[in-house]
Amino acid sequence: MDTREFIQASLDRVKLATARVVDGLSHSELAWRPGPECGSIGLILFHMVRSEDTFIQTRIQGKPLVWEAEKWYEKLNLPAAETGSGYTAEQIAAFRVPELKDLTGYAEAVRARSLEYLKGITDAEYTRVITLARLGDIPVGKLLALVVVHLAQHVGEISYLRGMQRGLNK
Repeated sequence: MDTREFIQASLDRVKLATARVVDGLSHSELAWRPGPECGSIGLILFHMVRSEDTFIQTRIQGKPLVWEAEKWYEKLNLPAAETGSGYTAEQIAAFRVPELKDLTGYAEAVRARSLEYLKGITDAEYTRVITLARLGDIPVGKLLALVVVHLAQHVGEISYLRGMQRGLNK
């Protein structure tokens, strides 16, 4: 297995795990928050997709976001300027969670673009350094690893919130 195949397999595992932890959730379960400064499953899921879109489309490739190019903000009935991160407690409380089918539609559109990029990736691309405000200079390969870990971490959070609402393995 080469690096590209490993990253693709990791993204596939994240997709399967995400589908499992959101399967059958009602909209009220997606929007439930365990505390006033805590995000909901829906907000975390949105954050995951916007992050993948931002890192892979814009930061790595320098392309427009799927969010903008395909007008997902209209489909999810959210402001175009919605970034999916850096929220205050007030913004968390005000976030209107879209329907699960719409969130997963956006996730599928982003993942399709991510996999399209990975199909053509070369060994030289993994070592290409990009500069990000919060991370400084970072090789593309390390940023892709960060994306996978970031997504997996949030799947765990969603699983925990689901368990808080439904109990063990429900």
